[in-house]
Amino acid sequence: MSTRSSDRSPLPRARKRFGQNFLQDLGVISRIVRAIGPRAGDRLVEIGPGQGALTGPILEANGALEVIELDRDLIPGLRVQFYDYPDFTIHEGDALKFDFQALSQQDGRPLRVVGNLPYNISTPLIFHLLAARGAITDMHFMLQKEVVERLAAEPGGTNWGRLSVMTQYHCEVESLFVVSPDAFVPQPKVDSAIVRLTPFAELPSPANDEAHFSDVVRQAFGQRRKTLRNNLKGVIEVEALEALGIDPGRRPQTLRVDELVAISNYLTSAGATDGDSTDGDSMGDASTDSPVTRRPS
Repeated sequence: MSTRSSDRSPLPRARKRFGQNFLQDLGVISRIVRAIGPRAGDRLVEIGPGQGALTGPILEANGALEVIELDRDLIPGLRVQFYDYPDFTIHEGDALKFDFQALSQQDGRPLRVVGNLPYNISTPLIFHLLAARGAITDMHFMLQKEVVERLAAEPGGTNWGRLSVMTQYHCEVESLFVVSPDAFVPQPKVDSAIVRLTPFAELPSPANDEAHFSDVVRQAFGQRRKTLRNNLKGVIEVEALEALGIDPGRRPQTLRVDELVAISNYLTSAGATDGDSTDGDSMGDASTDSPVTRRPS
């Protein structure tokens, strides 16, 4: 039987608008900390510490931790709970807007980012972190199991999509283990899972223009049931796809990362632009359609 933490001072209840589900199972917590493997000298950053379930064990192992918390009601309790740790720092704010690059540049050390991420922001937050990948050594997250399956998917499977491609372009993805709903208070309605994301030191298949690559991926996966001939019509000629060794009759979920990079690199070499991209990072928004356009020759 698993044990639960019950010796903490009462803290505010989980708030639905923040997507909070507080981890309580001590066996699961220990397993997560072992997976993270905190080491002396690590610059560890926890997103959404909540009631401090992971925070305490990480501080015990490492002695230093920075946390990013949006819920103001939780911050006083965290300050009291971890008062004895002089190297415990709270950044009050939204992780979706947090500058991870700037944090790493303070002392030149790369970050190790961890967290039990709110389900309602997990995908945009991962895209935000991928944009700062140069400042990050690795990431360990608790996510909805379905999201982890998409992150770790392989080409040809039903879960392979834009999130899979963009994450695996930047990172090695490892699905570690599943966590059942009864490990949380309140209990979510779905299983969770732990994932490890390790940014590549050197990209296996670098794109000439990452913003353009993101747009190509977005457009290719715009209608999953249609073929590349249809989804990329007006973007790249059938003959060009064939010259790249890509059958225009394939569906997007069969394409590997390197094949999508090859399409983007062909287009940028041929004078394509990333049309209507509106955001500053190369990840874009997970739900935004931004068509790829060709510059007239």
